[in-house]
Amino acid sequence: MKFEAILFDCDGVLVDSERLYVEVEREHLARIGLAYELREYMERFQGLGSTDFWAALDADYQALGKGPLPETFGPDLDAATLARIEQDLEEIRGIKQLLEAHHGPRAVASSSRLHRLIHKLQHTGLYPYFEPHIYSGQQVENGKPAPDLFLFVAGQLGAAPERCLVIEDSANGVKAGRAAGMTVWGFVGGGHSHNGHAEQLTAAGAHKVVGSHDDLAGLLIV
Repeated sequence: MKFEAILFDCDGVLVDSERLYVEVEREHLARIGLAYELREYMERFQGLGSTDFWAALDADYQALGKGPLPETFGPDLDAATLARIEQDLEEIRGIKQLLEAHHGPRAVASSSRLHRLIHKLQHTGLYPYFEPHIYSGQQVENGKPAPDLFLFVAGQLGAAPERCLVIEDSANGVKAGRAAGMTVWGFVGGGHSHNGHAEQLTAAGAHKVVGSHDDLAGLLIV
């Protein structure tokens, strides 16, 4: 099948940021009594829209009988995350070669806040490969796993949803792509990938799972 457009998630697909987020988030959450096993954390929160992410954390914290999350928690986590991004963020191996070889319509469709999304793409040199088609969950009513973002992006590209390919590394993202009626390929080539990751994406509905951008290029570039 020839796709009209490819919609890439960002964190864990284009840039190797997911492992940084998970490390910083779990460390800070443990400090306030919210300790999550890695697999549980990834299954529940990876790829989740920002509003739903914070609502879930707040609910978990209130379940401890401590009231709402501390007011300083969000800003402190934000600052720590930004510091790790500035220090350690890199693109995922092979993505630039793939983008150089692929010449069809494409876009970024990420749950990240738009200003942070743009910063990460600029920091790693990926921004020119997608500009102006860089979209955030902030731009739609419902974040992933709802289909809103992917449907919005397809509309911006003028592509039929059923002719779009989504590349996602999270179960929530896979569910969003499937709900949008798109073909979804899971990606497990990021530094955060773990045992059972491919099976998790398949269980969420991924039509195929690829292990690297070299593999992805082999499927897309003819």
